[in-house]
Amino acid sequence: MLPPAAPAKCSLWLRYVINRLPLTNYFHLFHLPPAPTIDEAALKRIFYANSKRFHPDFHTLEDATTQQEVLEESTQNNQGYKVLADEDLRLRHLLELKDVLGAEGTNQVPQDFLMEIMEVNEALMELEFEDDPMTRLKVTGLIDQLEADLRSEVAEVYDTYDDASATPDQLELLKDYYLKRRYLLRLREKI
Repeated sequence: MLPPAAPAKCSLWLRYVINRLPLTNYFHLFHLPPAPTIDEAALKRIFYANSKRFHPDFHTLEDATTQQEVLEESTQNNQGYKVLADEDLRLRHLLELKDVLGAEGTNQVPQDFLMEIMEVNEALMELEFEDDPMTRLKVTGLIDQLEADLRSEVAEVYDTYDDASATPDQLELLKDYYLKRRYLLRLREKI
């Protein structure tokens, strides 16, 4: 019998192993250039073509190995579409491919941003004690403005990103944008 601490150690080991597995490049899978913005019509077109090609019903007479491969391809196609069709997941995927984004829980939101949103956090604390519609409206407005400011700060890099010439500074800017945006989304959920 394993000691009580063993499951936690196994879980950490398993997480370590999973994090070391090669990351599937969904941009490559869909023949799209890696970027925060993509041709969504092309993504959809390729997804539907792959869906037909890898649909398990079209391979029922194949051997078990081929059926398993087709099922795995179909799963990758569905997962890739889910990631690339969502703006946040797509940016996260790009940052992970570029090895800019650390493992979950290791990334830090920049300190200057935390100072900027202190007013939002204080207003959210007020809402916890008293549900005031005016305070709720104020918080929503503050978050809307912060999101708009963030987007304008990163717009040039975000909209004209070229994977072949992306600099470490550009990737860091995209990473900070991603982390700040995720933080604001968590705050918005508390409203």
